[in-house]
Amino acid sequence: MFFFTVAKWEQFYKNVQQDFKLYLFLLVLLTLYRIGFIAVLNNNLSDMTTFKDIAVALYYGLRISLKSAGIVALISFAFCTSLDILVKNTELQKVRLEIGYVCIGLLTFLFYARIPYYEQFHMAFNQFLFNTLNDDVHALISTLVQQYNLLPRLLMVAVTSIIMCRLLKIWLKTKTYSLPHFSSRYKDIVFRSLLICILAIFPTFNRFGGSLTYAYDVSWENAGVTRDDLLNEAILDDVQALYRAYTLHERLRVSTGLDIDVEKMNQYGSYLAGQDFSSNNVDDYLEKKSQGAKVPKPKHVFLIIAESYANWPLLPQYRDLNIANGLKNIIAQDDAAYVAAFLPNGMGTAAGVNGLVSGFPDVNLYLNYHPETYKSVYPTALAPQLKRLGYKTVFWYGGPESWERVKDFVTAQGFDEFHAYGDFDSKSGNVWGSDDKYLLQATASSVNDDVPTLHVILTVSNHAPYTVNLAEEGFKPNDIAGGLPDKYKNDQDMIAKLGHFWYADKMLADFVKDMRQQHPDSLFVITGDHADRLNIESSPGLYERYAIPFVVYGRGISKEVFPANAAGSHINITSTLIELIAPKDFTYYSVGESLTRNNLLGFNYGFWITSDYIGTIGTEVGDKLPVTSGAAVMPDLVKVQQEVEAARAVSWWRVQNGKYLNQKE
Repeated sequence: MFFFTVAKWEQFYKNVQQDFKLYLFLLVLLTLYRIGFIAVLNNNLSDMTTFKDIAVALYYGLRISLKSAGIVALISFAFCTSLDILVKNTELQKVRLEIGYVCIGLLTFLFYARIPYYEQFHMAFNQFLFNTLNDDVHALISTLVQQYNLLPRLLMVAVTSIIMCRLLKIWLKTKTYSLPHFSSRYKDIVFRSLLICILAIFPTFNRFGGSLTYAYDVSWENAGVTRDDLLNEAILDDVQALYRAYTLHERLRVSTGLDIDVEKMNQYGSYLAGQDFSSNNVDDYLEKKSQGAKVPKPKHVFLIIAESYANWPLLPQYRDLNIANGLKNIIAQDDAAYVAAFLPNGMGTAAGVNGLVSGFPDVNLYLNYHPETYKSVYPTALAPQLKRLGYKTVFWYGGPESWERVKDFVTAQGFDEFHAYGDFDSKSGNVWGSDDKYLLQATASSVNDDVPTLHVILTVSNHAPYTVNLAEEGFKPNDIAGGLPDKYKNDQDMIAKLGHFWYADKMLADFVKDMRQQHPDSLFVITGDHADRLNIESSPGLYERYAIPFVVYGRGISKEVFPANAAGSHINITSTLIELIAPKDFTYYSVGESLTRNNLLGFNYGFWITSDYIGTIGTEVGDKLPVTSGAAVMPDLVKVQQEVEAARAVSWWRVQNGKYLNQKE
């Protein structure tokens, strides 16, 4: 490129300015439409919303719109600027203008369509947009014409588009500056090199929403940072909202179904229920009666789901790492019980939350996006069953409420309150949300002894891009050096990752200690959302890769509250909690059996686990657990397969087809 003639450089420089003008115009247009969206729908703003909240929404909206405008600028650069350098053609300038016209028309149409869409779905374009292809098209058009004033809206689209297109044409005709010429060849080269560097960095700057690193990226999954639902939706421009809709649609589209008929369902249901009977109501197979409380009923229950908290740092061979001492100290207490043979519901946080909140295993249905989730509460859901025991239910999340539709999901499944990043003060954090310290401080300050409460707390700090100020929090790399393999002793990236595990563990332990002192009649349930993100072994075994801890701690708990050979997964937590605190014959519903009732198998999307072995579902091999002492017994893999199939089949049917086997009821 440096071999271009001066004329070519001049041509290139002016073309780049035109691309940048188009970029700025679309950025302003997206911002104007965002302001218009808020203004038209301002009656949907909550009473607590302030001008500061609106300013925050506009700021994050501007950042996320850098992506959308940047895409168009890149197209213009590729098809106008680059081609114009190779083939001198004045018609290419018209192409840029036409690209702008098309974008204006589409964005204007989407702006006017988005308003009635939000009024209907309370979201700015989601996966249900794709369901229109399955609707009665004639009825749909009639509804749009009669209820949503389709024809006047189309007229407004046309008028607005014409005005904006004229403005773009005028804007692109404004002055462009000539390429600077310096007194020396050296200065010319420096300037042109700087120009190329800026152009090279520019896509990254837009890709990460005004940042040059992933750590501070703004995307549709984490952009909902305000306290207001309308503002959180306004942050997404229509391009990003459509991208979200497409992504969610694809997730649902690839969800696998099961070939199950009614007869098979009765067989699976009977297997889960432990008795041979037939019912048209799937929920009958999931109904259980509690055996009677094992501990005095706690005033508060804290269920902590710790981000990426794997079980391997708790193993004796890693004691010198000193990154899990907080949870180790809790486990060592007389009134704590620990199950080491435990699996997460899925491979990511969303799958873990889905399993914990709904009580269903992962059957690739994405419950947080599934339409059935928003029609009624699942009988196995955690929150409504704890409410029947007298608890107010509150969900705390360290990240933004827009992530994986978590707020909508947990409130649809019965939680009384939801709090996320933006609802509480946080002095530090990153793309995934607040540092754990501030999340836990907010939770602690909310506890009211006058109201029995279940607090479910989902932390975020033990996650890339690892931005906690560890030195400020007291982390000392030398404290973990004794447990590091030689290859990692000077690996600052690995040390930072392990330091974040240490931080998450410390914050968790400090919170439990403080809450136990202030509210001694509390029960603490501690687990991880998933593992498989961090290991110091080159080839870790299945257990080291996938197992997570399960700990209960509080008044009345003893080491013997669970059998020594207990094993489970996330779907066993609700039933275990109920059996610990509910009176005798309390009716509840669950797919997973309580660990207090001799549950000896845990499973998830791909693996099974017992107190002795862990293996991959569908294979005939298993690895002995490193926590096994004495003779290990390999489970009957036929029975393992039967239990997994039964739980998955009943869960899949209940979500996909509803509660009845005979769909006429």
